[in-house]
Amino acid sequence: MKFNTKAVHGDHNPDNSIGAIMVPIYQTSTYRQPSLLTHGEYGYSRTSNPTRTALEKAVAALEYGQFGLAFGSGLAAIDAVIRLLSPGDEVIAGKELYGGTYRLFKNIWERYQIKFHFTDLNDLTVIRSLICLKTRMIWAETPTNPLLNIVDIKTIGIFSKKHKLIFVVDNTFSSPYLQNPLPLGADIVVHSATKYLGGHSDIVLGCVVLNDEDLAKKLYYIQNACGAICGPMDSFLALRGIKTLHVRMQRHCENASKIAAFLRAHNKVDKVYWPGFEDHPNHQIAEAQMKDFGGMVSFSLLNSNLQRTSEVIQKLRIFTLAESLGGVESLCGHPASMTHASLSEKERISIGIVPSLIRLSVGIEDAEDLIADLNNALK
Repeated sequence: MKFNTKAVHGDHNPDNSIGAIMVPIYQTSTYRQPSLLTHGEYGYSRTSNPTRTALEKAVAALEYGQFGLAFGSGLAAIDAVIRLLSPGDEVIAGKELYGGTYRLFKNIWERYQIKFHFTDLNDLTVIRSLICLKTRMIWAETPTNPLLNIVDIKTIGIFSKKHKLIFVVDNTFSSPYLQNPLPLGADIVVHSATKYLGGHSDIVLGCVVLNDEDLAKKLYYIQNACGAICGPMDSFLALRGIKTLHVRMQRHCENASKIAAFLRAHNKVDKVYWPGFEDHPNHQIAEAQMKDFGGMVSFSLLNSNLQRTSEVIQKLRIFTLAESLGGVESLCGHPASMTHASLSEKERISIGIVPSLIRLSVGIEDAEDLIADLNNALK
């Protein structure tokens, strides 16, 4: 079954009892058990719920995985994966990560003696120098947030298998429509389903997909034992969003391409970050591992300070200043004060997050209107 068909139909057959086309919202916390020593398929909704199960199967199918798990947020999903580790273990992570992921790693998990090394994941020499007997995992985002750098999944996958490491890829920016890390060599894929999978800015939800049965059993145990699950209503909304993922992503990519070209030609823009440019570092790798280049574009203003950047953002009328991304509506964000505020100024500057950097989540509106909005604000 091809991707578009899987997105629409998933793993769901119409409900046998009444023929419902959509997966019902099983808004129940508990289930009747047949007898004292006979347990049904479902017992308690923290452990499993039919609506959540349908979502987990749907996302797993889109990512070419056997096992899927849904959580209360993307960070809850990430947290569950890190719980596979033990005190003393070490993780090699990309130096450019979503600020919430960095905060979780540094401020929460390092307190429990898990050590994180943040580095350039395209430099195997540096990665090799960081590996020791305690190394257990490599953690990557690609494209990265917010500078849209590309990590070579296939190369890191081969490297991680050679060294018997768990390779995790945060696939939020691409969505399963554009990129599938598991066939490329990743062991685990995580998503903030709040973003493109949901697609309508109305849920907070996270997903994990993998093929390794032993790791899956451990994660299912963690999911149930720690309880950071999503509810049936949010599961239903995520399933609804997935049905249009492919058509939404096509328009996101189409609009982002036009906006990236417009910004690069503008005399008040300094740098534009978008992996579709032929001179973008690792553009050829992006071409090889992605269907298209995504709906995210970041840019910095020429000779601008924080006040000038704020003035430009305030003049936008269609792009809304807000956290998050991946919805049908266009959003703009200021990484230095929003998504990456948990990093120190020195840490932000070291990876290129300057005060004049603006991140755009390009929606599915008419591209001409979006360009006119940006042009008016930049004047």
